[in-house]
Amino acid sequence: MVAAALRRDTADVATYARVLTGTLADALPPGCVSVEYERSLGDRLRGREGDPRRVVVRLGERTLSLTAGTGRPVAEIHHEVRGVVLSRDQVTLDVWVRALAEELVTQADADARAAEALRRLVAGG
Repeated sequence: MVAAALRRDTADVATYARVLTGTLADALPPGCVSVEYERSLGDRLRGREGDPRRVVVRLGERTLSLTAGTGRPVAEIHHEVRGVVLSRDQVTLDVWVRALAEELVTQADADARAAEALRRLVAGG
């Protein structure tokens, strides 16, 4: 159900940035979700943060990144131990969403706030 809720929105980096920094950011430990923005000169002059370019989710020994590419986003899953990347796999968006859902469920099993955030995500609100 978590994977279905994550797939419910269009598959673009901006959507995932909103979901991960909105619904789930409060439930996850600080620093787990980061968003890199691409800012034009106009964005800087107007004080806007720009367009999300990359979303990175760090949970346990897995780092999941979604980067805006030409056309579809580029999804990667990294296995890290103490800051050293042991493996880096480029995967389909479905595999990335499934891996993210698994990590979120694992996090929710350990934390009541994460569980509540997942319930809100699955419920659509």
